[in-house]
Amino acid sequence: MTTFFAAQRFPPPQFTETGHKIPMMTEPVVRSLALERLDIVVLVAVLGLAAWLALRYRSRRGLVWLGIFSALYFGFWRKGCICAIGSIQNITQGIFDSSYGVPVTALAFGLLPLVAALLFGRVFCSAVCPHGALQDLVLLKPVKIPEWLEHGLRPLAYVYLGLAVVFVATGGGYIICQYDPFITIFRLSGSALMVSLGIGFLVTGIFVGRPYCRFLCPYGVLLGMLSTVSKWRVRITPDNCTQCRLCEQSCPFNSINKASLDAPLHTVTTDKRRLAIMIAVAPLLVALGVWLGGVSGATMSRKHRVVNLAERVHLEETGAVKDTTDASAAFRATGEPVEKLFSDAYAVQNRFVLAGRLCGAWIGLVIGLKLISLSVRSHRKDYEADQTRCVACARCFRYCPEELKRLGLPVPEIPSSPTP
Repeated sequence: MTTFFAAQRFPPPQFTETGHKIPMMTEPVVRSLALERLDIVVLVAVLGLAAWLALRYRSRRGLVWLGIFSALYFGFWRKGCICAIGSIQNITQGIFDSSYGVPVTALAFGLLPLVAALLFGRVFCSAVCPHGALQDLVLLKPVKIPEWLEHGLRPLAYVYLGLAVVFVATGGGYIICQYDPFITIFRLSGSALMVSLGIGFLVTGIFVGRPYCRFLCPYGVLLGMLSTVSKWRVRITPDNCTQCRLCEQSCPFNSINKASLDAPLHTVTTDKRRLAIMIAVAPLLVALGVWLGGVSGATMSRKHRVVNLAERVHLEETGAVKDTTDASAAFRATGEPVEKLFSDAYAVQNRFVLAGRLCGAWIGLVIGLKLISLSVRSHRKDYEADQTRCVACARCFRYCPEELKRLGLPVPEIPSSPTP
């Protein structure tokens, strides 16, 4: 590593009355780099251990202890920064801003869990992510939420992902970090609003399994997409499924797909008709999203300092207002041509409109695909973990009679139940 030295231009002040001493520099850059490398090493190790515990050793207890470690290390000790969720913004800025260099740690935290998802499913969520680990530890009395509510809330994470990308691409800031409900908990400080939001999520998490992960986490969207094609994945039973439904009852996240029988002919026909309608509606939703996104982008651009200043200067130039503001006076003092300001504002506004249209198209596509998915009836003979939603928490393993047999543990008597 290269170390840079600078000459001191002015002698430091002497605090003779108060006795204050100027603190000595202790090479914070070197320590920061060492911590960044340590974070990456720990991330790789914990991802590998989580995959082994979830898929090979099939240990719920091991994942709990690993989750405690992750919450303490990545959460409270590292103050929740940097995290994979926030790294979305760093990578996005690196794509849209050529002058910005993505930190190596942000790149590693953004990509390594995605690579793990391609191989092993959402093992990052199981016990590596401090946000998920903390919510999992407070889940004491889980209750099932209605399926219609589950389907209605899931698209929020997709919308949040689109908005986060748009804000970064247009220079609007890192809203994921700004409104992260757990940062105030990990740092033990923050605004009253964010503290209340964090406590609210934890209290809700006592009854609702991982509410932030399931309904808001933008990184979970990416993990879920890649997990659908994972090479190795969570299997509820090590052998044949007996369709006892115990795994379904044990999952607090509604992440288990039920076994189903062939649907009656008239039901299949109705589903096909509904599917055809949803396929036809989907492009209309995307077009509507593009239009609304463009309008919203133009409105949001007026909050940007360059556009706001250009509008004010234009009003002053045309005589619509007589007085000047501090911002407009400071601009005129620079001697920069007004035409240059208007050109920059126009470019910013176009960037906002384009980003808004892309975000609107994304939201319309998400809603359209969700409607299409609800119109498709899947048939399966076994109860299976939904790879998009399953967070590999291993709760369902010990409820499976086949798993108990594999471990040589007594199998409780299963009450008879009608075939679903």
